[in-house]
Amino acid sequence: MIHPTAVIDSSAELGDGVEIGPGVFIGPNVTVGNNCVIHHHASIFCNTKLGERNVIHPGSVIGGDPQDKKWQGEETWLEIGSDNLFREHCTINRGTIQGGGSTRLGSRCYILASSHVAHDCIVGNDVIMANGVLLGGHVVVEDQAGFGGLAAVHHYAKVGRLAFIGGMTKVSTDAPPFMITEGNPARVRAVNSVGMKRAGLDENVCAWIKEAQRLLYSNNMIRREAFQLLEQREEFPEEGVHLRTFLRCSEEGRQGRALQP
Repeated sequence: MIHPTAVIDSSAELGDGVEIGPGVFIGPNVTVGNNCVIHHHASIFCNTKLGERNVIHPGSVIGGDPQDKKWQGEETWLEIGSDNLFREHCTINRGTIQGGGSTRLGSRCYILASSHVAHDCIVGNDVIMANGVLLGGHVVVEDQAGFGGLAAVHHYAKVGRLAFIGGMTKVSTDAPPFMITEGNPARVRAVNSVGMKRAGLDENVCAWIKEAQRLLYSNNMIRREAFQLLEQREEFPEEGVHLRTFLRCSEEGRQGRALQP
């Protein structure tokens, strides 16, 4: 199922059941997994590994050169999991040597029209980016995070698990897990109740997160004191440990994020 007008480099490896439309360009050192669909006039530039059942819509450029002055033509990569959807005109750039050599994106993500994932980003699984979302270089997005349209994340910032970033929000430092971050300047507005429910989190865990949000952001308590109160509750769930660790790293790291091993 390869259209005769497609241009495919001789070093590219295509899995079984791959469909490639008119005017598609696939460059050197590209691996396309089984049953991927690449619609007309999309490009997979070079040095890219795609898992299975990914769908790439027209005009997208996957694996393009990093838009970073530090990059001087070194061999760097883009690694993508399986079952992702890339809508029209998405751009996903390869990494830089200084950032570890690769950009990585997990599985089951919905990356909608005109969104951009810059060099050296690490994007987890089940992430949803609405139209026009922009991730700067070295951004980390944990699993199950969601973004409203035209949200933008500053380079080196981190977006936590099950966080939701409101539309047109400017994220210049870390956005904590399980919370809704919104506005310009961005701030935590509420817990992501809908996202946690959809993810199947236990009601007691959701109640714990809601109490954490009240103490940390509504009452503006010192974080250490807030967690001392939370630790006195009967249960301290795994999600609470993750939130506490995330916030501690945010206080220590560059641009609000401690680089993690």
